[in-house]
Amino acid sequence: MAQAHEARARLCAAHDWDESAVELVPVVASGDKVLDRPLAEIGGKALWTRELDHWLLEGRIDAAVHSMKDVETIRPEAITIGAILPRADKADRLLGAASIADIPAGARVGTSAPRRAAQLLYLRPDLTVVGIRGNVATRMAKLEAGEADATFLASAGLDRLGEDGVGIRLDPEQWLPAPAQAAIGLECRSDDTRVRDLLAAVDHAGSHAEIRAERRLLEGLGGSCSSPIAALSRRDGNRITLSAAIFSPDGKVRIADDTCFEIEDRTAPLDLARSLLDTAPPAVAVHFGGAA
Repeated sequence: MAQAHEARARLCAAHDWDESAVELVPVVASGDKVLDRPLAEIGGKALWTRELDHWLLEGRIDAAVHSMKDVETIRPEAITIGAILPRADKADRLLGAASIADIPAGARVGTSAPRRAAQLLYLRPDLTVVGIRGNVATRMAKLEAGEADATFLASAGLDRLGEDGVGIRLDPEQWLPAPAQAAIGLECRSDDTRVRDLLAAVDHAGSHAEIRAERRLLEGLGGSCSSPIAALSRRDGNRITLSAAIFSPDGKVRIADDTCFEIEDRTAPLDLARSLLDTAPPAVAVHFGGAA
């Protein structure tokens, strides 16, 4: 809902509308209903989009607001990304310790994200990962209740909820974030030219280019919600530097590489994906559909 409020504020500012011109329609996604199992066991990223897709295609809403890291790589042709808002802080934050190195030996770290779990175990194989899901408030409450000794949350989500002082920011150059992390996307029907034009007014070209590149990397890897993938884009003028890493789920193996390319280049992220998969041993590559 915080993301929806931001989207409405930007649309109203861009078109000089009163706030009442944009109605917010809450839709509870399946991913928010089932919190006791990993996403991969109950349907993957589609759990965050399924209900919104149905409402959009039925014409009950004109646009859907998404956290882009939770949107499947391959989307229905009838739906298009109409805008990416200016991207927020891409970093993760660590709650419960001053740094990864400072987490006590043998501690339980709560996360259901394969990327965070594998990246953590690569750096600290002595730690134990325990599953923990839910929104920001739920996960902070679980940490407070002692269900885990430490956990991770996205800086962008905390900032949007006014929790900018919570946790320790992890340098995204060292602790790579999730592809498309910190980006709010607005989707609409592909054939709805009126809404597409309205959304275009709030599209941030640079952020959109980063998200396009990172989602293209995911496409090349065949990544799903169960694939440990980390990525970071940096823009410099009309060029993007994209760093990426894939892991074995237990964190014992890390394969990393990077590339630099023109913003319009749709092939370079695919080439990076192929480089990662070609380097990965079979025990890692088997977790990525692009290895086929």
